[in-house]
Amino acid sequence: MILTQILQPTCIKAPLTGTDKEAVITELVDLLAASGQLKDRDMVLESVLMREETRSTGIGSGIAIPHGKCTGVDELVMAIGIAPATIDFDSIDNKPVSIICLLASPVDRTGPHIQALARISRLMLDNEFKDKLAKTNSAADVYDMISQKENEG
Repeated sequence: MILTQILQPTCIKAPLTGTDKEAVITELVDLLAASGQLKDRDMVLESVLMREETRSTGIGSGIAIPHGKCTGVDELVMAIGIAPATIDFDSIDNKPVSIICLLASPVDRTGPHIQALARISRLMLDNEFKDKLAKTNSAADVYDMISQKENEG
């Protein structure tokens, strides 16, 4: 899976304006809604927030991947936000995050959802890339960086 196949440049916000977990999740869901990718914005937001209540999606190393499955989307969609100041996400390493990658997918399509989670995790294993991404304050630059990184292999 290539993330730029599901990530639209209009669904990237750098910098995010929210300063807490719920605010940035809402901000990213609103980006997806504004781009016309959601059938039901409120349902998507509720599914992501409910998943977050179950267990934090702060995977450590400054990254969070909030996600949810619901009938509010027809296909896997993605939004990315870069926080100018770190945000407490109750991460597994107890460190705040600055890169937030939000995914929403239909309930009956687990495969692409899992592939996207794995792809994001793999990309973020490159500390140099992750650190550069966290300092980016342009949506176009975020998209270009991800696109270039994926084309490397």
